[in-house]
Amino acid sequence: MDLRPKGDFWDERVERMGRDELAALQLERLKWQVRRCHEGSAFYRERLDAAGVGPDGIRTLDDLRRIPPVTKQELRAEQEAHPPFGRYAMAPPGAWGELHPSTGTTGMPVSTIWSWRDIEHIADFTARTMWSFGVRPADIVQNAFSYGLWVAGMSVHYATQKIGCFVIPIGAAMTDRQIFYMKTIGSTVLLSTPSYGLYIGEKLREAGLGPDDLPLRIGSFGGEAGAQNPATRARLESALGIDAYDYFGLGEIGPTFASESAAKSGLIWAEDHHIIEVLDPETRRPVPEGKIGILVITHLTREATPMLRYWTNDFALVDSRPSPCGRTHLRSPGGILGRHDDLVIYKGAKFYPVQVEEVVRSFPDLSNEFRVELHPDLATGRDLCVVVAEAASGAPSAQLLEQLRARLRDALLVTPEVKILPQGSFERTTFKAKRFVDLRGAPNN
Repeated sequence: MDLRPKGDFWDERVERMGRDELAALQLERLKWQVRRCHEGSAFYRERLDAAGVGPDGIRTLDDLRRIPPVTKQELRAEQEAHPPFGRYAMAPPGAWGELHPSTGTTGMPVSTIWSWRDIEHIADFTARTMWSFGVRPADIVQNAFSYGLWVAGMSVHYATQKIGCFVIPIGAAMTDRQIFYMKTIGSTVLLSTPSYGLYIGEKLREAGLGPDDLPLRIGSFGGEAGAQNPATRARLESALGIDAYDYFGLGEIGPTFASESAAKSGLIWAEDHHIIEVLDPETRRPVPEGKIGILVITHLTREATPMLRYWTNDFALVDSRPSPCGRTHLRSPGGILGRHDDLVIYKGAKFYPVQVEEVVRSFPDLSNEFRVELHPDLATGRDLCVVVAEAASGAPSAQLLEQLRARLRDALLVTPEVKILPQGSFERTTFKAKRFVDLRGAPNN
């Protein structure tokens, strides 16, 4: 528990640091990280030498661009070739604290190690994020992020201890028990994926409970995009009677290291621990500020398994202007805008499931659930895109179907096929919902 008085900031000196001072701090830490990676990791030494970057090759922050980005596929291949942790595990085993593999659904998980010092840093900047969206020592925090090998549950748990909260470490399970604790113990803060938060809201309605029946006041939602989507945020806030905030983390980089503050002005990055870049997906060169590209993240303080220019595959933009709350670190209005893997190309148009989400959840007659499917059209040899939604109650009308089709056409600049299933057709999830399904290679198609 950290007993320092903080006011509106967990660490005001760091959170309101000027951009020049922050850049100087980043450069000092980047030099340290590149030097130790060159000296202590055969994996990085090979990459750095091939790029012409020696142990003292970083003189300015722009020199970081000389280092090629590293992908999840490369990390997976490294760990397969040099099991179990690859040659980029840096801290000695005696300093290792925890193991956390990635949550990817394809291929071998990529294992990430936290040293004891890494755990201290993670707990501190997670506490910083939680403090920024209003969590205080008197709160009762219901932690519905998964525990165990998935990273977010553990990081939030450590952070609540630093803040001094009473925590209910329930994890992403037992929805009826979630509601029981909200009612009987009086949870004031909920953390979960957006999909699970919406499902809890559905179960509350089924139980005849409304927002006024619970003391919840804050919800923060990560693990998937959506909390900054206006329609999704509105549904979460209405169903749970909360202010809803976006949260972001990655297994390979760290959990819960960027969140919205109470100003709801976008994800605010912990730039004293990470360098945030946005690159063009084709040229891999930086895009202008305010333009959308792929997030690339570098560890500045990670000891055990540092990442130099990790290619996240997530689309976002950054804004260097201070947030209205006074925080000066880079922020990403809109949050994660899509994943490169989930890009749908249909009849020449390009779109992401998050754009479909905004449309579907703007209809009160539709439930929270939807899916974007790509099928082979055997008659034409072309792809067929189908948006599958679910009625909020009863049977969907033909008028609702046409309205949804028209709204999708306006938003996506292409008209997908549309299906609306009866209420309850979609299986609900306590974890991450799969919103894009590519069935073009499925058997019997």
